[in-house]
Amino acid sequence: MPDPVAGRRPSVVVIGASASGLFAATALAGFADVTLLERDRLPDGPTARRGVPQSRHAHLVWSGGVRAFDALVPGVIEDAVARGGRLVHIMGELVSRAPNAVWLRRFTASDHHILVCSRDLLDHVLRTRVLADPRITLRQETAAVGLSGTAAQVTGVRLRTGDTETSLDADLVVDASGRGSRMPRWLTDLGLPRVPEREVDAGIAYATRLFHAPGRTAGLRFPVVNVQATPARPPGRGGIILPVEGDRWIVTLSGTRGGEPTSDPDGFLDFALGLGDPLIGELLRNAEPIGDVVTTRSTANSRRYYEKMKSWPDGVVVLGDAVAGYNPVYGHGLTVAAQGALAVRTVLDTAPLTAPGIARRLQRAAAGPVGAAWDLAVGQDVFYPGAASTPPTALEKYLARFLDLAFSASARNPRALAAMLDVMSLEKPATRLLSPDMLIPMLFGPRKPYLDEAPLTRAERDSVTS
Repeated sequence: MPDPVAGRRPSVVVIGASASGLFAATALAGFADVTLLERDRLPDGPTARRGVPQSRHAHLVWSGGVRAFDALVPGVIEDAVARGGRLVHIMGELVSRAPNAVWLRRFTASDHHILVCSRDLLDHVLRTRVLADPRITLRQETAAVGLSGTAAQVTGVRLRTGDTETSLDADLVVDASGRGSRMPRWLTDLGLPRVPEREVDAGIAYATRLFHAPGRTAGLRFPVVNVQATPARPPGRGGIILPVEGDRWIVTLSGTRGGEPTSDPDGFLDFALGLGDPLIGELLRNAEPIGDVVTTRSTANSRRYYEKMKSWPDGVVVLGDAVAGYNPVYGHGLTVAAQGALAVRTVLDTAPLTAPGIARRLQRAAAGPVGAAWDLAVGQDVFYPGAASTPPTALEKYLARFLDLAFSASARNPRALAAMLDVMSLEKPATRLLSPDMLIPMLFGPRKPYLDEAPLTRAERDSVTS
C-alpha cells in the first residue's frame, strides 16, 4: 500500500545484515527507503563472515522456508541450486531416524523439498539479490548502540562508526541483530517494562567437520542422512550428513550434557559410531577430512515475548533470532526468519507503515511462525535433564507422547508422514496432526512393520566405498 509521509517515502532502519536482516530489508523496500546497518564488513563471495559463528555447521531450509524465500526474493533458490546447492526431496532423498529411534521410510508421495547447501553459499546468493535493490542502502562497520525516542514512539537509532557516534532518524526501526540483540535493554532505557523471556537449554554442543565426498558419492544425488537424538534416553546424541556444493559433505554431530562431542579430530569418527545408530560413522570410514573440527555450545532455545508486552512503542519491530533462537538441530531458524519478514510484508499490504499502532500489529504477525517453531523445539528439548528451571508440564508430557505416536505412524504410513512433514516444514499448523491423515493410521492402520535398519539402497551403500 502506498505510504506517502509529507510528500516523501517513509524511512526504515534495519539492524543486522545476516539472513534475518536481508529478509526484513527486502520485505520493507516496497514500502520505504531502507538503510541496512552491519557492524562488520561483509565478504564479497561465498565465504564465512564474522557475526555468524554457527555458519560452519549444517544448515537446511525446510519447504516452508523455500516457499517464503521465493516469495520474498524471487530467484534466490534458483541461484543457490545453480551454484551447487540441491533441492532434496523429503523423503525420497532423506534417510532419517526419528526422535523415538524409528527409521522413517523413504515414501515419495509428498511434494516437500528442503534446500541443502553451505550457509556461506546461501548468504552470498541472498546478499547479492537483496543488495542489488536500489531502495536498500548498506552501511557497513556501523553499529547500533541504542534507540532514539520515548516509550511511546521510537524515532530512530543511535549509531557508532569507529569512534564517532551519531543518530539516524527513521519511521520504523527493525532489530534483526540475532541472538545477541540488546533490544530488551534499549526498551527499558526508554522506560518500558522488562520483556518476558523463557529459555530451554538442553546443553547441546555441536561439532562439525568437512569431508570430501567419499567413493563415487560425488557423482550421485546421495541422500541427506540424519540420526536424530532421543530425548527419552539422555544424553541425546545425533548427527547429520549434508552433501553440499563442491563435492563435500558437511557432517555435524551433537550431544547434550554428559554426551557432548569435542574438537578432538581423533574422536570425531568414534563419536559418530557411538550414536544411537552407527550409520553416520560407517559412512565416514573412508571419507577424507577437510580442515579441523569446529565446535559450538550456544544452542539454547531462547524466546522473548515482545508480542505479549502491555505497552509497545510505535516505530520499532523485532524479527528473527532477536525474538527467538532455536536449537539448530531442528533447522527452523532460517525458515522462521523468512516467514516473519513475509508476515510483515503481508500486514503492510493493507495498512500504511506510519499508521498508529502498526508496529504492534507487525510484531504480533511475526510471532506466528516463531510460535510454531518454538513449540516443536521445546516439545523435545524440555525433557533433557537440566534443560529448564521447571519440570515439563502435564501438557508438554502429553504432547511429547502424542508426537512419539505420530512419528511411529509416519514411519509406516505415507499419509501420516505427509501430515508430519506439513508441520515439521512449517507449512501448516500443528493442528494438521489431528487430521484424519494422521489419526486414522495412528489408531487403526494399515501399518507396515518398522524397518530393521536405515533405508539406504545397495547402490548408495556401495558408492561410499567404491
